[in-house]
Amino acid sequence: MNSSRRQFLARGAAGAAVLAGGSFTATSASALVRPTRITALTNVTVIDVASGRRDRHQTVLIGGERIIGVGRLPVPRGAVEIDLAGKYVIPGLADMHVHSLGDERVSPPLYLANGLTTVREMAGTNPMLYDWRDRTAAGSLLGPRMVVASNIIDGDPTLWDPNLIQVIVVDDADAARAAVRRVKGEGADFVKVYSRLSRTAWLAVIDEARKVGLTVHGHGPDEVTSKEVSQAGQRSIEHIHSLGLAVSTREAEVRRLVLAIKVANGDYNSWFRQLHPIEWIAANTYSPSRAADVFGTLRRNNTRVTPTLTMHNVLDQVDYTRLDPNLAKYMSEDSIGTYDYVIQNLYAANRGAEEISHQHEMWAWRQRFVRELIAHDVPLMAGTDTGTPYSVPGFALHDELEHLVGAGATPRQALYAATAEPAEFLGMSADLGSVEPRKIADLVVLDADPLTDIRNSRKIHTVVTRGRVISSADRQKLLAGVEAAVKEPPTAASIAAGGCCGTKPRR
Repeated sequence: MNSSRRQFLARGAAGAAVLAGGSFTATSASALVRPTRITALTNVTVIDVASGRRDRHQTVLIGGERIIGVGRLPVPRGAVEIDLAGKYVIPGLADMHVHSLGDERVSPPLYLANGLTTVREMAGTNPMLYDWRDRTAAGSLLGPRMVVASNIIDGDPTLWDPNLIQVIVVDDADAARAAVRRVKGEGADFVKVYSRLSRTAWLAVIDEARKVGLTVHGHGPDEVTSKEVSQAGQRSIEHIHSLGLAVSTREAEVRRLVLAIKVANGDYNSWFRQLHPIEWIAANTYSPSRAADVFGTLRRNNTRVTPTLTMHNVLDQVDYTRLDPNLAKYMSEDSIGTYDYVIQNLYAANRGAEEISHQHEMWAWRQRFVRELIAHDVPLMAGTDTGTPYSVPGFALHDELEHLVGAGATPRQALYAATAEPAEFLGMSADLGSVEPRKIADLVVLDADPLTDIRNSRKIHTVVTRGRVISSADRQKLLAGVEAAVKEPPTAASIAAGGCCGTKPRR
């Protein structure tokens, strides 16, 4: 066994969610105290992500954690004025599909430095994630607002090797209901369902979650159609895999092929490889009438889709993608080694030229598929599947925004998918998603207009999280802290959070 593989197994890094050890202490306790005086952001252009309107020469007044005024307003006596002439203000960004890397020195500061003030953790694998959530809410840890999933609930046999990630495996309705009650008691914000759940168990999860007051998010199970997922009340569908199968002229055949997939316990890689030729059939038999039917159902039921194009971009093109060398300094050496190992050994190995070509073409198809989702007004949320190669927390969301625009979204639509849509989905639209009085002051100040070019979302000057101003200099300190942290050895506090795209090592 080579050293990279040994390290991978020893850390239990499922889904290439790699580790970076230690505890984040770059921000002093005094900096975490909620501000009490009024702060005025002056001379800014405020962007309305719902309409695309630009309101110029505005002042944004912040008192405590709330916005108390927006407009051409005088600066109150005693307020702290920050002149931001020429800058643009958007709502704080949300990444709605993450599996955080490392410990609290790594992912939380990277998220904030990139303007992410909310993240949805899609696998509550480690209790530390709940600790992060509670501490950021209390103000004792500087990081984004966190909404944390349950442990993954999957069918029997599960796709995950239990030596890599602990999954709740259920094989009937009673076990499914018990799993929902368990994760409710553990503090999960919602239930995460997975691909190999049986139809019976999945229906029981949906019903029991409703009884205990939890919502259900996750994969479209192999035994359930996308329309059924939506009609039963699952709140979101993650990735494009299951949706692509639902809109084929050969849907019945495709469905039979999916149901015929057989996997051993923990053999995610086998499932992923068996699914690829089925996806290829579906991609080449796209039905506009089936799409209108399925997408119309999603739209009417307000079922959100998180396309995670950032993840698909890599896994569809493993021969053409790599870690951005400019971001390598924010990843530990072990993390980079794990990413490389996963790509080289679990995706790139043992394939013929035709399969490589087909996978590359699937990336173009997924972009066209998202364009169709947009055309049918299916509500989309920006999510990256951070934790899979070669995503870097926080930075990956800006990749996702660019991918959404590349697929056909306007810059405004892409921003909406990362701000207002997540706020509504989370039931927080009264507090988040726009720059208005009485909203929580989660804001990003940009040096250039993102409506003109979505790449300008990367040009971050200042971030405001719950009323706390992180200046340009503060952002650089956060990034420098991460850069230093990843050079240190891992500790027992490190997290293997678990991605979702098949990273089980072959034995």
